[in-house]
Amino acid sequence: MDDDKSSPSFSEGGAVPRVVIVDDHRLFRSGVRGELGDAVEVVGEAGDVDGAVHVIAEKQPDLVLLDVHLPGGGGVEVLRRVLARQPQVRFLALSVSDAAEDVIGIVRGGARGYVTKTISGRELADAIVRVADGDAVFSPRLAGFVLDAFSATDAPPVDPELDRLTQREREVLRHIARGYAYKEVGKELFISVKTVETHVSSVLRKLQLSNRHELSRWATARRLV
Repeated sequence: MDDDKSSPSFSEGGAVPRVVIVDDHRLFRSGVRGELGDAVEVVGEAGDVDGAVHVIAEKQPDLVLLDVHLPGGGGVEVLRRVLARQPQVRFLALSVSDAAEDVIGIVRGGARGYVTKTISGRELADAIVRVADGDAVFSPRLAGFVLDAFSATDAPPVDPELDRLTQREREVLRHIARGYAYKEVGKELFISVKTVETHVSSVLRKLQLSNRHELSRWATARRLV
């Protein structure tokens, strides 16, 4: 007997989706809980990669609401580790970033949707239900990135240099390349100036660049800014 045919989908009045929220800002996770209300059942939370993998294995949710940038390797690392053992879990990325490489990277990793943090609570609840039912959901501007990336003629080549950078390093790179001062980058990303300096040093070392000017040219050549 086909259980999928005998059980109503979430959108058709079945049980609400069981959701795990993964984001490194506790206050944001609390806000998402409040916005979603009774539309879903939040069964767990996590703030980093290891915590996410643990709580997903323990709670067996229908869907994981996943931030792209996380301590421990980012959302892509969560996808890699979870889907290898729990391929039935569905992922919806929720991020402040609308950068093409973030969208493409997380989708290639196995997420079935990507929405930005400007989304309303009602829209987010609808997106969760749709992805839990098997649909793919993207914020309108981001859908074009996915279509371009996965079309036969426009698929961008893998950039081995960019792949050396963590998600957080890429985020810092984009801000520095746009001309932000270290203090401004820290304010935008909610990290200390010292942490910004550490990330910039790591990026320069990995890319074998000498200064911010070379970094900006490197990022511009790859259309990261």
